[in-house]
Amino acid sequence: MTIDPWFITGAIVGIASTLICVVAAVMKKKPNDVTILSLAAVELFILVYAAGSAVRLLGPESLAGEAWEFWGYMFTAAMLPVAGFYWAMMERTHWSNYVMGAVGVTVMVMLARMAQIWYGTGLPAAALQQGMGL
Repeated sequence: MTIDPWFITGAIVGIASTLICVVAAVMKKKPNDVTILSLAAVELFILVYAAGSAVRLLGPESLAGEAWEFWGYMFTAAMLPVAGFYWAMMERTHWSNYVMGAVGVTVMVMLARMAQIWYGTGLPAAALQQGMGL
């Protein structure tokens, strides 16, 4: 996988959000401004990343993988913080912080996959099927 500044920034934001939320959950704190703002930081990063990706695609760069797959990951990554926030508002217990903590690390994994799609370093489905003898 090619590690670019987008991935590094997203990893920092995602891990920071996860740590903030998990520490709050371990301390048995209910969702509060700090944990919700950490989730908002993840959402803001994804929105900036989406805008940056669109600008990059309008320029000389192109995706090595499928565009529908890249934007599908982008859309899903953008919906995760929204779902985590909704969960935290519906269930105002310390367990919600664990759910919000999962968002940051999940988005980070999705960013890694988006980088593979962008730079073409992932294995295509056909290669996986041949390797499995399908």
